[in-house]
Amino acid sequence: MTAVSTAVASAVSSQNERPLLSIIIPAYNEEQRLPGSLENILAWKKSVPYEIEVLIVENGSQDRTTEVAESFARSYEFVHVLHSDKGKGAAVREGMIHGSGDYLFICDSDLSMPISEVEKFLPPQLQQYDVAIGSREAPGAVRYNEPEYRHIMGRAFNLIVRLLAVPGFHDTQCGFKMFKRDVAQNVFARQTITGWTFDVEALYLAIKSGAHVVEVPIHWYFDADSRVDPIRDTWQMFWDVIRIRVNDLRGRYDQPPPSPPASEHTVANR
Repeated sequence: MTAVSTAVASAVSSQNERPLLSIIIPAYNEEQRLPGSLENILAWKKSVPYEIEVLIVENGSQDRTTEVAESFARSYEFVHVLHSDKGKGAAVREGMIHGSGDYLFICDSDLSMPISEVEKFLPPQLQQYDVAIGSREAPGAVRYNEPEYRHIMGRAFNLIVRLLAVPGFHDTQCGFKMFKRDVAQNVFARQTITGWTFDVEALYLAIKSGAHVVEVPIHWYFDADSRVDPIRDTWQMFWDVIRIRVNDLRGRYDQPPPSPPASEHTVANR
C-alpha cells in the first residue's frame, strides 16, 4: 500500500475535484518505450488510494507515438494526450500549464526511475516543500549501469549550472521533478527555454520566487537509448545557462507572467 494514507487522499479529494497527482510525460519518437512505461504506471495506480492523471505530451514525433498514446487514452479515462512540437521544454510547459493535479510531476518516458518512487515526493513521506527534484547524487541515491563517461559529463555540466545559475543542487538534470500546483503555474508561465535546459531555468525561476526546493534521492537506471547528443546538446545547454543569466540581468523574469496560451492541443477523453 502507498505511503500516502487514505485519510490524506480523502481530505484532498473532499476539498476539490482535482486529482492529487498529474504525471506529465514528454514524448518524442517513443513508440517503443512508451507502452511499457504506461503499463508500469497503470499497474502502480492500482496500489494507491488517490486519483491521478497522466498527460502524455506528444512532441512532433515521426513514428507511432501519437497512435500509441491515443490508444491508451481511449482505454483509460485518466490518460490524456496533448501536442507540442517545439522541444522537450515546450512539451513539459504544455503539460504543466494544463495539468489539473495538486502536485505536478515531470516524468521521463523511459521511466528510468521506477514509478513507485514518486511516493517519495508526496506527503506524508515528503512535506513542507514547493519543488522536489529527483537526485542521483543525494545520499541514498543509486545509479544503475551508467557508463563512466556519461557520469563525468553530467558532473561537468552540473558544475557549470551550480557556478552560473542554480548553486547548491547537485543533479538539476534528472528527469523527475515535482512541483506544487501554484508554483508550477508561476514558473512555467515565465519559462523561455524550450530545449533540454528548461529544467535549469525552471529551478532558477522557482528559487528566484522564493520557493523551497529540496532534493530527493532516487534509484535510477541508465537507458542506452538516450536522446541527448553528448557534444551538440551539451554545448547548447551551456549557452542556455548563459542565456538564463542574461534574461535575469535584462529583467525578463521580473515581468508579470503572461496569461496561459489558448489551448492548441487535442486532449483525448477530457
